[in-house]
Amino acid sequence: MTAAPLTDAAHRAFLWQDARRQVDFFRASLKANGSFAVLAADGSPLPDGPQELHTTTRLVHSYALAKAAGEADCDALIDAGMACLFGQHHDAQHGGWVWSFDAAGVADGVKLAYGHVFVLLAGASAHLVGHPDGARLIAQATEVIEARYWDEDHGLLRDEYARDWTPFSTYRGMNANMHGVEALLAAYEATGTRRYLDQAGRILDFFTRRIAPAHDWRIPEHYDQNWQIDAGYEGNPMFRPAGSTPGHSFELGRLLIQYWDLTGRSDSSAPTRARALIEAALRDGWRQDKGGIAYTLNPATGAIARRDRYWWPVTEAIGALSALMKIDPQPQDADWYARLWDFARAHFIDARHGGWFPEIDEDGQPDARQFLGKPDIYHAVQADLIPLVPGVSRLIDGLRTIPRE
Repeated sequence: MTAAPLTDAAHRAFLWQDARRQVDFFRASLKANGSFAVLAADGSPLPDGPQELHTTTRLVHSYALAKAAGEADCDALIDAGMACLFGQHHDAQHGGWVWSFDAAGVADGVKLAYGHVFVLLAGASAHLVGHPDGARLIAQATEVIEARYWDEDHGLLRDEYARDWTPFSTYRGMNANMHGVEALLAAYEATGTRRYLDQAGRILDFFTRRIAPAHDWRIPEHYDQNWQIDAGYEGNPMFRPAGSTPGHSFELGRLLIQYWDLTGRSDSSAPTRARALIEAALRDGWRQDKGGIAYTLNPATGAIARRDRYWWPVTEAIGALSALMKIDPQPQDADWYARLWDFARAHFIDARHGGWFPEIDEDGQPDARQFLGKPDIYHAVQADLIPLVPGVSRLIDGLRTIPRE
């Protein structure tokens, strides 16, 4: 790989190839009845289980990206996902979207901000590639987010309710808010409505002006209803592990650059804050003994807490570094970018079947302790596509303009 990998022809050809292989691999997610299966490592459907909201929405978003990039036959998955969002996931009785459904109906009726912001992202991405129901989904998701989750006093998102909107906790979290920024920026790109941009900016200000600088550019994950850090909280190990998650710092750093670009690049401190987040996550999170990004850290010290290595922090680091290289390239950026791709190709990318293995063991071999099969195209396909476009915002527009290689 050259010192300028984003323009290297061989690397760009590899990114296109891996993206196509992922898009082809995950086509098997679509079942004959219009719902989605989780796929085994070889691409065969796993036994039926509940279909979760983040799976549905991320498939819509990912195949919208693929469609914008020129991949054929993406509409079937987008249409099926949108039908599930207007059908089985949507709660006709109470409003909003339930977390999961199965053949019998609602499987888990919890109403999470995390899931609802992905509904907004799916609507925005679908709208940007011309889906006739994209604008309607944006409007419906916005109405629910404004009424139930947006806390105007704090400029942040509340987290969770029971199916009937009864509050059952006072938990507040970084993860839903970070993905909220992602969805709000996408909704702004799709509609031009300024409120989405303003809300994203308020969330970013809290985490990147207030929280991160006070913690050596690490971001604690968990908070109480007054947005005081809850250092002792530990929840679902997949979505709410204790401590700080470097993978989320990569995502938030890239989103801060996207916001800066969409707001006219007027805040000269934004790229500096984004770089501080990204470089701190690399410094603390990279496993010096065996490579890869450790899952969680102690936010007070930066010491590795959970040594597990998953695919998605590596993919998000790739996207974040590509953003830095587009706006303010430094020699270490290309070095890190190459190191991450070398690690991904050696340990996560499945050269035989397509897709990425979601986790590896201490010997660097595929493992299945936290994840079954290959549950997600979203993170890895973005790692392929984000570096290909010249800009740092309006990804779908950018994908339409670049030549296939």
